[in-house]
Amino acid sequence: MKVVHIVEALEGGVYTYFRDLSNFFGDEEINKTLETTIIYSENRNGVSTQKVNAEFSNTVNLISIDMVRKISPVKDLKSIFKLTSELRKMNPDIIHLHSSKAGVLGRIAYFFLFTKKRIFYTPHGYAFLRTDISKTSKKLYHTIEKTFQCVFGGTIIACGDTEFEIAKKIGLSKLVRNGVDIQDILQQFLPHQNSKITIGIVGRITAARNPELFNEIALRFPDFDFLWIGDGELNHLITAPNITITGWILDKKKVFKRLNTIDIYLQTSLWEGLPIAVLEAMVLQKPVIATNIIGNKDVVLHNKTGFLFDQIDELDSYFEVLKDPKTRSLFGENALQRCQELFDTNQNFKQLLDIYLE
Repeated sequence: MKVVHIVEALEGGVYTYFRDLSNFFGDEEINKTLETTIIYSENRNGVSTQKVNAEFSNTVNLISIDMVRKISPVKDLKSIFKLTSELRKMNPDIIHLHSSKAGVLGRIAYFFLFTKKRIFYTPHGYAFLRTDISKTSKKLYHTIEKTFQCVFGGTIIACGDTEFEIAKKIGLSKLVRNGVDIQDILQQFLPHQNSKITIGIVGRITAARNPELFNEIALRFPDFDFLWIGDGELNHLITAPNITITGWILDKKKVFKRLNTIDIYLQTSLWEGLPIAVLEAMVLQKPVIATNIIGNKDVVLHNKTGFLFDQIDELDSYFEVLKDPKTRSLFGENALQRCQELFDTNQNFKQLLDIYLE
């Protein structure tokens, strides 16, 4: 059986998802049953063929095709033509599309094959849930999702529980949660406690992560140290004197080592699919404080693995609770246990494999 994955947004958590997917489906035993190809775009920051070839399993097929995030009729038509050409060469049994742009381009390319294939689509966070776009844009994106699902059919594979509830209103849906390689991450775990509480986040400094809110929180709590592991085009919004920006760290193990040194993980996202970085922090037994949005609330159990908040003034009491090292340790243990139960990437990819083989 041949399975082709198509993704345009190969960065951040989606990059980690695909790296882990390549390792799972690149397994020698699974390869006897299922051949995996990943078609991706290099147009996102920090993504290159060299990096992908170095970090992805060498037993999956990798093809780079130019795709752009924004709507561009000329460039999109070229992408569709190239996708159609590659799909005709491979003649796959299953086409699995990831994120909104690939969901559109891939389904149009599938149409031009004029042969029936099994189609799956994982939104990784619906575009119409973004909060940095107008109501008109949200309505347009929702209409596109609904229309393309109706016209082309296929099965939506939601990456989180709330996304699953939304997906069921759009079309036939199944749930396969995002996960992380727990054993790999745990190799970087060492019990750690700072003399001054350190609060951190991992990711690109973009609108989705809401750096303005992160900065506002740091200013509100000057007695704490704050760490942003990463960098990005909105780093100029980080002005609080108690925030350190590490810059880009390309080695994932070094990222985990820095992540291991914080006391509390703070996720200030405006929107999410199901955040991989939060799962990684939970495996490293960090209590998580996160905005009460889709994705975050599917991961964080309020007052058990951390806290969810709607307003910044709620953080006064939450940080007060987490000043206690014993409480942080208990929440961290609960966080690891929750990941082991629901967010183990190998167990969740087994669910995906079973769906393919149905």
